[in-house]
Amino acid sequence: MGAAAVEVRFTVAPAAKRVPAAERERILANPGFGKVFSEHMAIARWERTRGWHDAEVRPYGPIAMDPGTSVLHYAQAVFEGLKAYRLQNGRVAVFRPEANAARFKRSARRLALPELPEGAFVDAIDLLVGLDADWVPSAPEHSLYLRPFMYASEVNLSVHPSDEVTFVLIASPSGSYFPSGVKPVTVWLSEDFSRAAPGGTGDAKTGGNYAGSLLAQAQAAEQGCDQVVWLDAVEHRWVEEMGGMNLFFVFGSGPKAKLMTPALTGTLLPGITRDALLTLGKDLGYEVEEGRISVEQWRSGCADNTLTEVFACGTAAVITPVGAVKSARGSWPVGDGKPGVISMRLRQALVDVQRGAARDVHGWMHAVATSG
Repeated sequence: MGAAAVEVRFTVAPAAKRVPAAERERILANPGFGKVFSEHMAIARWERTRGWHDAEVRPYGPIAMDPGTSVLHYAQAVFEGLKAYRLQNGRVAVFRPEANAARFKRSARRLALPELPEGAFVDAIDLLVGLDADWVPSAPEHSLYLRPFMYASEVNLSVHPSDEVTFVLIASPSGSYFPSGVKPVTVWLSEDFSRAAPGGTGDAKTGGNYAGSLLAQAQAAEQGCDQVVWLDAVEHRWVEEMGGMNLFFVFGSGPKAKLMTPALTGTLLPGITRDALLTLGKDLGYEVEEGRISVEQWRSGCADNTLTEVFACGTAAVITPVGAVKSARGSWPVGDGKPGVISMRLRQALVDVQRGAARDVHGWMHAVATSG
C-alpha cells in the first residue's frame, strides 16, 4: 500500500557503553519473561508518500509519543513473537524468522498497515541479535525472545488507515516457561465470550485480540483454571484455541496415534509452532490432520479413552499439556491428568531442533553472525 516498495537498509549505531558482563550474567540467571531487555532495538518509519525510511539499530530507549497518536485511540497495530537460541555448539540461531516475517505481512495487510518486506524483517533480527548476542542465554529452556511490532504513529484523530507508521524490534531474555518442570493446565471453556468471528481479525496477530481476551481469562481464573479455551462465535460448539495458543488433540496411542488440530478457518491464528508440530508429527510417523472437534466430542472422547492427550502450543511454552477441562455444564479429566507421552515426545523433538541437539532437516534454524 502507498509508496512503491524499496529496499530497507538499517544503519547501526551501537551503544557507547555496554552492560558489564557480571551484571548481564546476574540478569540472565533469572530473567523471567518480558521484564528486562537487551541493549539495542531496531526502528524504521514509513510514510505514505515516502515509503520506508530512517531504518536503524540504536540503543534501547523510550519512544516519544504525542497524545494524539492514532494507535492510542484506534489500535491499528500488529506484532510478532519469536526466539533466538544458544545452540549446543555455542552459536546463535533464530527459529523460523522467515515464517514470522510472512505472517507479519499478512497481519499488517488485515490491519491496513504497510507491509514490511520480509528481507527487512529478517535483517533487523540479524543485526539486533548479532549486536546483542551476549544476551542470548545458554541455560536449558532459556532464550532471547524477540518482539517485532508495528503501529500507526500519525498524530490524527480521524478514523482512517494511518499515513505514518513505525516498526520496532526489541529483545528480551526469557527464562523457562516451566521452571519446575512441564505441568498440565486446567482450562475453562468460555461460552460467554468470543475471541474472533468470521471476517474478523482472528488470523491476524494484533493487540486488540488479546485485549478482548482478558476478561474471559479473568473469568477462567475465578473458576480455578489456568487458561481459557475459545469456542466458535456462531454456535459456541466448536473448539478453536487456548488463550493465545493453538490446540492439538491426540487420538489413540503408540505409533498409530493420530494428531488433530483445528483447521485454519480465518478465526484462528496460524501458529508457527503449530505448523512445525504438524511437520514433526509426520516425521515421527503419526497421522496428522487439520479438522474440527466439538465440545461434545472432546468430552466423550476423554470418557471412552479414544481421546488420550490434549496440548496447546506456541512460541513461549512450546507445548503445554491440558490435564482437565471445566465448563458451566460440567468438568472432566484428560487422560490421567499428567503430561502425555506423545505430547512430551513432540515437545522434546522440537526443543532438540531449536537447541541444535537434533539435525535441522527442514532448515528451520536461521544462523546469526555474532560480533563476539
